[in-house]
Amino acid sequence: MNSKGPHPINVLVTGASGYIGGRLVPELLKAGCRVSVLVRNPRKLSGKPWLDRVTVFRGDALDAESLRAACRGQDVAYYLIHSMTSAGGDFEERDERAARTFSTVAGEEGLNRIIYLGGLGITGSGLSKHLRSRHETGEALRHSGVPVTELRAAIIVGSQSASFVIVRDLVKKLPVMLCPKWVQSKCEPISIRQLLGYLVGVLWEPRSVGEILEVGGGEVLTYAEMMQQCAEVMGKPLKMITVPVLTPNLSSYWLNLVTQVPYRLARPLVEGLKNDVVTHDHRIREWIKTEQLTYKQSVELALLREKERTFISSWIDATTSSANDPVPDGAEKPFVDQRSCLIDAPEETVFQVVSSIGGDNGWYHSNWLWQLRALMDWLIGGPGMRRGRPETLYEGAALDFWRVEEIDPPEKLVLRAEMLLPGVARLTFLVKRELDLCRVTLQASFWPTGVFGKVYWYGVVPLHDLVFNGLLKEIRRRSELLSCSEEKSNSFHGDI
Repeated sequence: MNSKGPHPINVLVTGASGYIGGRLVPELLKAGCRVSVLVRNPRKLSGKPWLDRVTVFRGDALDAESLRAACRGQDVAYYLIHSMTSAGGDFEERDERAARTFSTVAGEEGLNRIIYLGGLGITGSGLSKHLRSRHETGEALRHSGVPVTELRAAIIVGSQSASFVIVRDLVKKLPVMLCPKWVQSKCEPISIRQLLGYLVGVLWEPRSVGEILEVGGGEVLTYAEMMQQCAEVMGKPLKMITVPVLTPNLSSYWLNLVTQVPYRLARPLVEGLKNDVVTHDHRIREWIKTEQLTYKQSVELALLREKERTFISSWIDATTSSANDPVPDGAEKPFVDQRSCLIDAPEETVFQVVSSIGGDNGWYHSNWLWQLRALMDWLIGGPGMRRGRPETLYEGAALDFWRVEEIDPPEKLVLRAEMLLPGVARLTFLVKRELDLCRVTLQASFWPTGVFGKVYWYGVVPLHDLVFNGLLKEIRRRSELLSCSEEKSNSFHGDI
């Protein structure tokens, strides 16, 4: 993608657990950089193939003291932090405050430059809240005097990018589509490959220092044309009918229902679609040569990567800012429901069954209740069960409407709910040997926020006997069956 620079550079990547950061890190390592990463929750980096080649710092861009160690000794920092997926609608204020805090610490620690990925769009009163926030974040990063290279991009086309997932899901599920007027807005999409080439390339391009540079794939399309071309690649029929009644709010709810992307992320994206987002400044194309793909080629490659499951980051990797806190502000003492059972099987076998839960495997017992709860979450803008699960769990992995918060085979699995709740919910599985048997303990913990949190807990706790007791019985049944199967297999091989 890019040749190595003239000498190693100390680079800090913020937001390394996100979609862009997760793909930028290996490209920087390939280019010969010494890479450090800053994340709020280092556990979310578990499973990243590059983890053992970087230095990991834990920090929060809103907490200056937590940034100092990460910034110290760095030459350049990539700023890839965004609060758009956070709960609530005040992401503009959070993003600006975080950028100012980071810029101040970067200046005090002597960084030479900040490289920031923002959004395209002509500044003015008609700019959407989301795109305006992207521009304001760039301004906030410049306030301390550290030179900033700001790259502004529109839709990024790559396997598991949020924008591509929306287009893919719409085309896949809707042969006839009622579309709002914004489908005629103009966009200049860019492939993830080309964007990464620019992000790495500006490190060694002195003319980029202190500049705002627009990046695009060179092909201007309407959103309708993008969906039509995606449909052609996928071999799907598609007929679009433009109607004037679909407001951004209705469109966002519609995307939440039809695609994997939840309402809280779809809403700001949809609001930004009313603006034309195309490049006018093409200097970076002259300065940095990258691999250029047409939109169709980018779609073909993204679909191939998803089919082969060879992507290394996903929009799902991003969680709400509050999701990393132990408990929410104002939360009270937790409610706890704990129960256990004994199983005649080895710990490793039991844990294998426990850690196989969710996704296509279902939740073993009363699956219809889990699906009903997911449907309720989905209808109000939460993730529901659309995210599925990876083949092997790791800390930070998405598991339906849960996130793996801790996994310690064969003893412990902690899941944290990411559904929309008036509080914080965790589901903990503990596996422990007791003489010749194995005890599995299931603990549901809920930290309520206010009256609604308490009402929620007392509303669902009557179902626990059915759901959790049934779940434990099914874990026992499956574990003992698997254990018998393993014993027979070992006996057979021993006879041979």
